[in-house]
Amino acid sequence: MEKDSHAEVFSRGYKTFLNACKTERETASRAVEMAREAGFQPLREKQALHPGDKVFTLYKNKAAALFVIGQKSLKTGMRLLCAHTDAPRLDLRPCPLYEKEGLGMLRTHYYGGIKKYQWAALPLALHGVIIKKGGERITVSLGEKEEEPVLYISDLPKHLSAKQAKEPMGEGIDGENLNPVAASLTAEEKQAGLALQKKILSVLKEKYDVEEEDLLSAELEIVPAGKARDAGLDGSLIAAYGHDDRSCVYAGLQAILQLSTPAHTAGLLLLDKEEVGNQGATGMQSRFLENLTARLLHLSGEEGPLAREETLEHSQMLSADVVLAMDPNYPQCFAPGNTAHLGRGPALVKYAGHFGKKDANDANAEFLALLRDVFDAAGVCWQTGEYGITDLGGGGTMAPLPAAYGMETADCGIPLLSMHAPYELASKTDVYEASRAYGAFLASDRAIEQYQ
Repeated sequence: MEKDSHAEVFSRGYKTFLNACKTERETASRAVEMAREAGFQPLREKQALHPGDKVFTLYKNKAAALFVIGQKSLKTGMRLLCAHTDAPRLDLRPCPLYEKEGLGMLRTHYYGGIKKYQWAALPLALHGVIIKKGGERITVSLGEKEEEPVLYISDLPKHLSAKQAKEPMGEGIDGENLNPVAASLTAEEKQAGLALQKKILSVLKEKYDVEEEDLLSAELEIVPAGKARDAGLDGSLIAAYGHDDRSCVYAGLQAILQLSTPAHTAGLLLLDKEEVGNQGATGMQSRFLENLTARLLHLSGEEGPLAREETLEHSQMLSADVVLAMDPNYPQCFAPGNTAHLGRGPALVKYAGHFGKKDANDANAEFLALLRDVFDAAGVCWQTGEYGITDLGGGGTMAPLPAAYGMETADCGIPLLSMHAPYELASKTDVYEASRAYGAFLASDRAIEQYQ
């Protein structure tokens, strides 16, 4: 790829973003920093909202939202993007420390849909927060710098894995065995009577000034260590942890940060918990969007008995989540002619779901026609996609939840190879074109009524 191409220049900022955002907290925090740098103001500090105002809010340190107030009434509907801040990972359990067979170990619980065997025998980092009694916050990031140690989950050597090799792939490594090595003792330390657990705690005490009981109120996540890297001999791809869904987060951020006053109020929602069903206070199933809409209406002087319901029903949303890309090693798993490919732009997905479209949104034809016009008018390179052959699998997204308000909603995301693996593969072109597509959508004044 040419070093000065638009996609190449765009990808440099994206890789920096990926390196800084290994968790949902880091992602939401960085999004807010970028918003401040672009002139957005905290929503809580506003007494009134007017066309052209740019505001943001950080919610429970895991979710965020950015809005650019439009020229038209909120009741005519908003143009919304929604991406998610979380990614598959391993979480430390509240009581993680134990000793076994002469090694200090950490107990984990996996988060989201992972292939467990992919997380063994690779360098891992520890990220998160520890909240001590009284409220003191300790930020943890260990294993990203060259001079820092990493964590490591062992796997059986080839010499002893004859039985393991006969197990189904999903059962070769049990979830209870996804426990990284945290410490070992030298002969001298053993002779001195040093306990492994005490050694681990002394490291935590020295580096972070925490005690074992402080881990009870901690959120510590184990993620792949290392930076995003250019991939392919031509450097056209990026191999990294967390493309799902931070590629869409970054593309959406760049779109809204560069947006001037639109016709309709434009918003970017960055929500948590998508990988485990969108539950919780920071997930799409929460009342976050409803409450934000009510606050926007209040500050815009547009309150009324049904103002919130009217605003949401008239809104349009793109569920900005990644999609499956055709894998030439496994073409039999993908629907010919209906699968996205790397390098052809973001994929517009009419339906996701599982087996007979269960749990799918299934976007309306009228809305898809509107999006085609928006993307084509902006000269965006885009494609369509699905989630594999009919009876093999599928996938869930956030789209059905905003659709419950009567909102026009469709999935539109960046194709990936090896989705949910510790390292996923994305195209620089696709991330760049997705940002252009999102920007065109946020600025659009097309009404669904003209397609009905």
